[in-house]
Amino acid sequence: MGHAIAGNAWRAGWWLLATLLLCACRSVAERPAVSPASTVDSADARRGLDSARTWARRAAAKEGGNATDAWTRCALDAYPSLADRDTVVEAATLATHCTDALLARVLDQRSDGWVAGLQTIDGSEFKIEFRGLSPYLDGPLKLTRASEVPMDLFGGARMHRGGFGVPLAVLSRRCNDRQLCELLPPEGVFRNATAWLEPGDNGEVRPRLVIADAKGLDTLAVGTQRIRLAYDTSAGFASGALTSKLDRLAIWGLLGGDEVGRRAGVYLLEDYDPGKRPLVMIHGLGSSPLTWARLSNAVWGAPDLRDRFQVWHVVYQTNAPLLVIRRRVQRYLDEAWSILDPERDDAARTDMVLVGHSLGGVVARMLCVDSGDVLWNAAFVLPKTALKGDAGDITGVDEIFHFTPYPGISRAIFISSPHGGSPSATRWYGRLARVLIGRRTPELQSLSRIADINPDAVQPELRQFYQQARLNSITTLQTQQPVRAAGQVLMPATGIAYHTIAGALPGRSPPGDGVVPLESAVIPGAESTLVLPLGHDLQESDESVAEVLRILRASADSD
Repeated sequence: MGHAIAGNAWRAGWWLLATLLLCACRSVAERPAVSPASTVDSADARRGLDSARTWARRAAAKEGGNATDAWTRCALDAYPSLADRDTVVEAATLATHCTDALLARVLDQRSDGWVAGLQTIDGSEFKIEFRGLSPYLDGPLKLTRASEVPMDLFGGARMHRGGFGVPLAVLSRRCNDRQLCELLPPEGVFRNATAWLEPGDNGEVRPRLVIADAKGLDTLAVGTQRIRLAYDTSAGFASGALTSKLDRLAIWGLLGGDEVGRRAGVYLLEDYDPGKRPLVMIHGLGSSPLTWARLSNAVWGAPDLRDRFQVWHVVYQTNAPLLVIRRRVQRYLDEAWSILDPERDDAARTDMVLVGHSLGGVVARMLCVDSGDVLWNAAFVLPKTALKGDAGDITGVDEIFHFTPYPGISRAIFISSPHGGSPSATRWYGRLARVLIGRRTPELQSLSRIADINPDAVQPELRQFYQQARLNSITTLQTQQPVRAAGQVLMPATGIAYHTIAGALPGRSPPGDGVVPLESAVIPGAESTLVLPLGHDLQESDESVAEVLRILRASADSD
């Protein structure tokens, strides 16, 4: 939109803007934003708009000194005209434009340190009001106009809704004063918000800069008009991801680095809602939750899905053996629920959906199964009761090989997952990876001690591996690995629906995604199976994301 603002330009396209901005209503839940707006007549509304246009032209031309003051006057003069049905669309568009220009100016000077209350901005005093923002935001906020946040992480897909106000990305530090803080990303809390200017109440001369949760409010009531608020559901996460070190740390975590281990756990990407279904995303080998950026963005951008699902990301070290990872993820979920739902009565607890890619998909499947004695018998020739050694070591080893489905899982989606193992684990680069990948896993030390004390209790082909703790995520994905082979027959328990998305690159023989053979990724009993002509990272593809959304919508209607 150009800086020279003419009345004809705003009136053109009335019908489209009216659809985006306005819903007339005689009864409103919110109070009128300012008392004069409820009594404005059409003549006053037109005069207000004329004045607002004059200030916009002056600001654009930098006439009369302070452009900040001119953009502010433009937005404030347009605001009362929101209450008039004949001028509401023009007023909303003009006020939003001027507020956007104001924020572009002031945030370029200072993006950090925003708190509620009186603040002086470029020589002018404002009253800052936080309206309905997340209670997870802690301390001074960093604000960025959503339009300035790059969408590279999402392949350019920005999810937003047009309307009144300027969408923002909001970032704060992570809190440290309560248990909930442990479930928030170390980089900080990122949320989406929308800003607009209102005149002060009851003769207050200071303008009010409102920074609000537009998704929660949905509309703004001014007089008898209810104006739809604009929002951007992509900018917050994209802005926070720019500060993340997870992609780099994920590789070091695969090689045995400790930093990912310190960050390991379940992380909430939005405020916890006891009534919404957790969508738990589990990344693959040497990866991080950033691999779920496009899927998360698509869920947040779909009103029907974000109203029903809440996105949780799992971070874990991918150097450990498969069954050790499974046990750890179970512990991370237990810890999250103990914080979020200590009374164990939230509806969210009973209806989780798991989504896993690659190794994460196998972990997800193992969280859905009853192991019985299948895995134990593949590793040992004697029962647990016959083992000698430290009681803690014996219990820990038993918990690795014996488990039941994690409570509350209702559905799982496996993407490019090597349920039948991967030949890559036995090729030269797989052998090299087995040497490089860290083996300092504490759980393996317990297994090593038990195997040393009870050598005859261990299956002969595994005895040396267990005694020397020569196991990691790569070795446990080998096609012929005994415990992996035994676990391949374990399918999700009755009552847990599951789906497969797999890749088959054109012209490849045997068919597969370049890492996982198709016959390894496709398992019996799935409620749906989709094979795409794509490589191993197909979880980031539009086709895979669309299929997950389809499954979620269908499950929301049937589960």
